[in-house]
Amino acid sequence: MSAFPIILGIESSCDDTAAAVIQNRKILSNVVANQKIHQSYGGVVPELASRAHQQNIVPVVNEALKQAGIHSGQLSGIAFTRGPGLMGSLLVGSSFAKSLSMSLDIPLIEVNHMAGHILAHFIDDANENSPEFPFLCLTVSGGHTQIVKIKDYFDMEILGETIDDAAGEAFDKAGKILGLDYPSGPIIDKLAKEGNPEKFKFSKPKVEELNFSFSGLKTAILYFIQKEVKENPNFIQENLNDLCASIQKTIVDILMQKLISASEKTGIKQVAIAGGVSANSEIRNRLKKMEMEKGWNVFIPKFEYTTDNAAMIAMAGQLKFEQSEFAGLDAQSVSKYTI
Repeated sequence: MSAFPIILGIESSCDDTAAAVIQNRKILSNVVANQKIHQSYGGVVPELASRAHQQNIVPVVNEALKQAGIHSGQLSGIAFTRGPGLMGSLLVGSSFAKSLSMSLDIPLIEVNHMAGHILAHFIDDANENSPEFPFLCLTVSGGHTQIVKIKDYFDMEILGETIDDAAGEAFDKAGKILGLDYPSGPIIDKLAKEGNPEKFKFSKPKVEELNFSFSGLKTAILYFIQKEVKENPNFIQENLNDLCASIQKTIVDILMQKLISASEKTGIKQVAIAGGVSANSEIRNRLKKMEMEKGWNVFIPKFEYTTDNAAMIAMAGQLKFEQSEFAGLDAQSVSKYTI
């Protein structure tokens, strides 16, 4: 191994237990243990999530070290997700990270989960090139929807965010109304490819500035489906692909309209996307279209760096390690944590 520091990243903010090892921006391993148990509940159950993290974290970290071809004694620092997220889940990751840091006598690094999503763009194989400062990033996930202006690695300004539901929640709640399994976002994306996005129209909320709102859309979809099913009990089955395509188009329209406004207001044409919902094919296609129409320079990360993963935490950890920005053992997990 060269003289470059080796950082272990640990991510446990929701229902995925993840560990990754990074050296000089190169990911040596990226291991994720998914929790399937939540599917039958139609959403993440916090108590079950934290119990599963306790079962998964030791084997996941061991596997990450094994795949990286190193032993714990070679680590230079340990990065962990401090928040935002589910408190019980966060505590499992932070407690493990603190214990390992103390036993190895190496620095502890706390990472903001949403900043991690954005900083994943600086992993050496995330994109062909990394974004240049300043750039805009649309961060879309199950719990967050934000437009962020990134002036430097840890100098970020939220220009707009959701005032209620996140885009990921809108996908999942719409899917539940349609009788789809959880999580519904990837299923809607798949079915939408066979549907007509212009078939059904849903009103878009009018929200000031660069903020978002998706709760009204969810209610509009619910009332529309209830009305149609009352007249035709087979309405959903007969129109499922078109419904998925129309719902997806509406959500992506809302995201793109605000992102275009943010670019025009700031004059920034370097535009990135991050978060689990950024894996959506329609969002990616529309961004590429904007690259042609608006002259944007678009950055779309690899799929494995979009959903919750520890590679992004390790990347943020490496950047903080380089700045000697370390956390104490008294660092507390926080369910809400602004960039």
